[in-house]
Amino acid sequence: MDLGLGGRGYLLTGASRGLGFATARALVDDGARVLISSRSADAVASSVEELGGAPSAFGAAADLADPDAAVRLVAEAHERLDRVDGVLISVGGPPPGSVLDVPEEHWRRAVDSVLLGPLRLVKALVPHLAEGSAIGFVLSTSVRQPIGTLAISNGLRPGLAMTAKALADELGPRGVRVFGLLPGTIATDRIAEIEAASGDAVAARARTESGIPLRRVGRPEEFGRVAAFALSPAASYVTGTMLPVDGGVLRSL
Repeated sequence: MDLGLGGRGYLLTGASRGLGFATARALVDDGARVLISSRSADAVASSVEELGGAPSAFGAAADLADPDAAVRLVAEAHERLDRVDGVLISVGGPPPGSVLDVPEEHWRRAVDSVLLGPLRLVKALVPHLAEGSAIGFVLSTSVRQPIGTLAISNGLRPGLAMTAKALADELGPRGVRVFGLLPGTIATDRIAEIEAASGDAVAARARTESGIPLRRVGRPEEFGRVAAFALSPAASYVTGTMLPVDGGVLRSL
């Protein structure tokens, strides 16, 4: 199936590695051009090179918690890509911890990066989006059921999901789609860090896989292909929804 991505341009945040990079890879492989960003300039440069560089891939270092980052990223995307047909907004996962143990300052920092940063980027980008564009949020299965020891994610991701749902209502009449992606356990550096923090990474992985109907964690490219489809014209009637990419782990409909 032709996804219709040839010549289209996409901005991806938090995309120097993990799920964002896997999506950038899928987009570029199907003919799109991308501008990827993350906080580390070195990581961005390395990832852009891995994607093949110009004219298919460009990069910009940015931290969405910085109030000035959104406008700068949008301007950079227009300069490098000529057109912006969509965005995939992903931010680093907040630090783990239980509701009672996480310090208040961690919650405040997470609000800036997980909630306010993405909203600033959307506000900066929306005036430039034409009919047929798409806005995607990388969220988590914590949108529908809590994940142990990830209190901040459990608190903030559902709020961002409902914000995305409201945005779909607001932007639908303009032909702009909005959706969220709910990754389960995907084999990224973030998951490796969480497993290592448990004290026994091998046992943690085994416990996780025993609770997944497919009995394995996902691969980044499996997420990337779904995200690329959702951003593409091939998904032109998909909006206002949350798409799990979780191997069946969510028990809700």
